[in-house]
Amino acid sequence: MDKVVSSAAEAVADIPDGARLAVGGFGLCGIPSVLIDAVLEAGTTDLEAVSNNCGVDEWGLGRLLFEKRLRRMVSSYVGENKEFARQYLSGELEVELTPQGTLAERMRAGGTGIPGFYTATGVGTQVAEGGLPWKYDTEGNVIVASPPKETKVFATATSDGVVEKEYVLEEAIVADFGLVRAWKGDRHGNLIYRQSSRNFNPLAAMCGRITIAEVEELVEPGELDPNDVHTPGVYVQRVVALTPEQAADKRIEKTTTRPRPSSDASGDALVDDAATHGPGG
Repeated sequence: MDKVVSSAAEAVADIPDGARLAVGGFGLCGIPSVLIDAVLEAGTTDLEAVSNNCGVDEWGLGRLLFEKRLRRMVSSYVGENKEFARQYLSGELEVELTPQGTLAERMRAGGTGIPGFYTATGVGTQVAEGGLPWKYDTEGNVIVASPPKETKVFATATSDGVVEKEYVLEEAIVADFGLVRAWKGDRHGNLIYRQSSRNFNPLAAMCGRITIAEVEELVEPGELDPNDVHTPGVYVQRVVALTPEQAADKRIEKTTTRPRPSSDASGDALVDDAATHGPGG
């Protein structure tokens, strides 16, 4: 039951070229940066990554992208990664853009053994009808496009009563490996995420056939309250304990600041209403 391995390099050593990786995180929050770097250092290439986004130019999945290790991305947006956009538009990278909620549910379905599901998101658009550009050539012509998807009408309860509504069939995602980062974890692979890092990490952990978790704080079995566990150990095969330096190495996707408030004659800081009361007063 002890799933702890000695290093990130050991944990990712058997990831082959061409593998499909489900990678947790939201923006740069909660990304498994140590495992991503280990994959980079291992020289693994021709990878398909399933993740909400592709990091930024110099961090997270952006590091694999910059070294041309990714052949395909399944994600919901390009984000702040200029190299991601450049490779996609120049025909160097295949990209399957997917509505964010649909992507999350496709990953969850893969982890629970549900092969597909119907959703209203995308009905009447190229998401359902096909034709979304997945890959361009060097001249900007679409050479791979999304296929049309099956749609079906269901009787749906609404505030106006039961109505006939159209839905589109989306297929589940199952990855060869899941890479995630947890705030706390035990040797059995039970994981707890903190705040925004809980968005996609549990889903990436679920849909990976082999899931590897880097944890900021490793505890012994029994120390985690079962009511607090977000990912049960049954979904996790390997655990990597981070050093304090690795755990503290976190980046901010975009930093915004505002001027320091001025002071009145008494020396007390003058703070505007928005800062004092916040939205809604």
